[in-house]
Amino acid sequence: MSTTMGDIGDISDNGDVDDANGTDGTDGVSVMDRRGFSRRMMLGGAAVATVATSLSFVAAQDATPAESAARTAPAGGEVRRIKLYIEKLAGGRMGYGFEKGEASIPGPLIELNEGDTLHIEVENTMDVAASLHVHGLDYETSSDGTKLSRSHVEPGDTRTYTWRTHVPGRRKDGTWRAGSAGYWHYHDHVVGTEHGTGGIRNGLYGPVIVRRKGDILPDKTLTVVFNDMMINNKPAHEGPNFEATVGDRVEFVMITHGEYYHTFHVHGHRWADNRTGMLTGPDDPSQVIDNKIVGPADSFGFQVIAGEGVGAGAWMYHCHVQSHSDMGMAGLFLVKKADGTIPGYEPHSH
Repeated sequence: MSTTMGDIGDISDNGDVDDANGTDGTDGVSVMDRRGFSRRMMLGGAAVATVATSLSFVAAQDATPAESAARTAPAGGEVRRIKLYIEKLAGGRMGYGFEKGEASIPGPLIELNEGDTLHIEVENTMDVAASLHVHGLDYETSSDGTKLSRSHVEPGDTRTYTWRTHVPGRRKDGTWRAGSAGYWHYHDHVVGTEHGTGGIRNGLYGPVIVRRKGDILPDKTLTVVFNDMMINNKPAHEGPNFEATVGDRVEFVMITHGEYYHTFHVHGHRWADNRTGMLTGPDDPSQVIDNKIVGPADSFGFQVIAGEGVGAGAWMYHCHVQSHSDMGMAGLFLVKKADGTIPGYEPHSH
């Protein structure tokens, strides 16, 4: 199924995503656990887990004999095809899903490697027009996902969107072109208004990760979306909780939608403010932070070692705009000990 990626514009030849997932369906928790997904399934193309909330085309390179060696992303260049459904959910909500009847909020995580091309057949099962618009990747106007370019999907219809990615390299004029690697996202651009305000408000959004060859792969990926005053469209004071075990390499994808600016803060953990969230070495000048301001349509990501230096516990994450956190924009990063316990944590008290 592998083919070499075609034309990527003016970039020259010298220029130079998780395995399995768990979810609580439409309850707003989007989690992908790499350890439960076999390497054979990853290499099989568009194979997904039983509850399809993530899709990865990232096949980890073979680890070194040392068990602690981090796994890394390979080179891209694959051409893949998947299907995505747009569905109405309970309470007027809407979602994307890899299987009919399995839509979730946020929508499923899609991972690619720089150089990959993805063809997405989108079926709109709703009674209103909808679309699929992506940030950060390459596409033609026919895959823009707007009514302006007539690239939306009418009720009951299907449409194929094509996303392309590229590696970094030199343009013909000698200037440098950045690659596609990064933490991106997709969303509707049609429902409610020509900008998709109704679709986004009701849950039509999801994460995209493009990895560069050699990027460190996590054990688990968590998606957190600040959408107006909700987290993953959950009610106030009911923000989603995420679980990990001490020592897990956990990746956060953070996205913001709606009308407000927020700040994302996680207790007990910190990351580098760069593309990957990790320092490249002792001389990397990237600032290490634990709080970042985010506005509508912003997205970023980072990795942490769960409990590193601080141990197991119920670690809060929240918007640090004080009135926002007071109004319920908070959840827990539950880091368990090896025996599954969380010191001092009583679920019913939170």
